[in-house]
Amino acid sequence: MTQVSPKTGVVTVAHSPDSDDAFMFYGMATNKVRVPGVKFTHTLCDIETLNRKALEGYYDVTAVSFHAYPYIQDKYALMPSGGSVGEGYGPMIVASRKIAPKDISRIKIAVPGTMTTAFLALKLFAPDALTEVVAFDEIIPRVLEGKYEAGLIIHEGQLTFNKMGLHRVVDMGRWWRELTGMPLPLGGNAIKRTLGPELTASCCKALRDSIQYALDHREEALQYAMQFARDLDMQQAEKFVGMYVNERTLDYGKEGRAAIVKLLDMGYERGIIPHKPNVEFADDDAVSA
Repeated sequence: MTQVSPKTGVVTVAHSPDSDDAFMFYGMATNKVRVPGVKFTHTLCDIETLNRKALEGYYDVTAVSFHAYPYIQDKYALMPSGGSVGEGYGPMIVASRKIAPKDISRIKIAVPGTMTTAFLALKLFAPDALTEVVAFDEIIPRVLEGKYEAGLIIHEGQLTFNKMGLHRVVDMGRWWRELTGMPLPLGGNAIKRTLGPELTASCCKALRDSIQYALDHREEALQYAMQFARDLDMQQAEKFVGMYVNERTLDYGKEGRAAIVKLLDMGYERGIIPHKPNVEFADDDAVSA
């Protein structure tokens, strides 16, 4: 386990190698946003790897799936900025042929990891669904090859599946909106509780400032994010970033925070999450004191 002391002045940051995360962290990664006396080091990993690393408390600041939070809540608090929230859209179950949503429990579905929020949403929708873990960027190819009848896709695949001839079976964000009237909170950023209140506040401000910088300098931030935009042209990348980096990313708001609690509590009540969730944000009085 890597344990970084605030005394070293180094804060380890990890996030997904996709265009919306790259856009979000643009200011920090390019030193447009700085914290005096602090150096941020950046590591890019797929979200399921980051979820597993967070179980160890490996990185100081890390992107995580909200589904993973109950498993790491003793080590991390959620940062008040940096969320990816689907406003009536989100991960999708796609297939090589038309399949009725009620029939998905009869087929095996390739999923990007059992700690992803997409997996939690799938299990809430279809508790008996048969699943097998496949790297997120291999799911569409495996479905096209016929190795799986359907796949649960995240990231940029949400915009590219149809041009590859795949059919949408269920949009989990749309289903969640119809069920609860709420947006679907997919992933956020978490910060280690051991960093202390001052460094925690500085890191939270740096992330918010980084997001704001990207929103204020959209064209240059998009150019930077394009290197991580798998199979997307500039227009698609801009659309994808706009879906997941917006005012809700700067601040979840009451509705966004309530949606996180609702999603995790439902997962616990349905027996999907074994630990009772205790959602805490780094700006909560009990955490920052």
